[in-house]
Amino acid sequence: MKNVDDLIASAAELAEQGLSKGEIADELNVSRETASWLVERSGNAAAVPKQPTDGNPMDIHVDWSALGRDSTRLGYTGKSMADLLSKQGEDVDLTIGIEKAGAPLATSVASELDTDLGTYTPRKHQWNEGDIEDLGGTFSRNFAQIRDRECYLVDDTITSGTTMTEAIEAIREEGGEPVACCVLVDKRGVEEIEGVPVYSLLRVIRVGNGA
Repeated sequence: MKNVDDLIASAAELAEQGLSKGEIADELNVSRETASWLVERSGNAAAVPKQPTDGNPMDIHVDWSALGRDSTRLGYTGKSMADLLSKQGEDVDLTIGIEKAGAPLATSVASELDTDLGTYTPRKHQWNEGDIEDLGGTFSRNFAQIRDRECYLVDDTITSGTTMTEAIEAIREEGGEPVACCVLVDKRGVEEIEGVPVYSLLRVIRVGNGA
């Protein structure tokens, strides 16, 4: 995607396909508020319930499709992420990928580090309006389970940190302990979340107030 108009068109297409605001945000690597703003600008606001927005959103869109669409590039990316995690725990035998985009990255990381693979679907994928706290995320039963193990947590981007925080809490509720998190891009610029260190290949720092 080259510009905001492309993002607006993509948001409209995803809304027409029936995706929730949380899923649209995930697909476009933007916050839920930005996803709402894009859908409203597309003229398809009826497809996704409207929430009040205060001017233009303060966000950064990250397009990493050049990596994601090529298995070789994705493999190299996973190797780089695995290298960031490799010294964070000698006994870690589980890597958890946050759905959707974090799962293929976690697969590559797990292969490189020789760990089991699990996936977590965050509650934002169900979210259209109302209190997101009323919803719940899930671990897929098709992959490895926590079973009181230490684990790595992998996703593509951190925007607000809400999804990563949720995943960390969900893992701990299952008796596990996240040793470290790794993402492609950290848009928030955090070093840790809930006491868990965060590593990123790229860290985005906003300069100015965006006005």
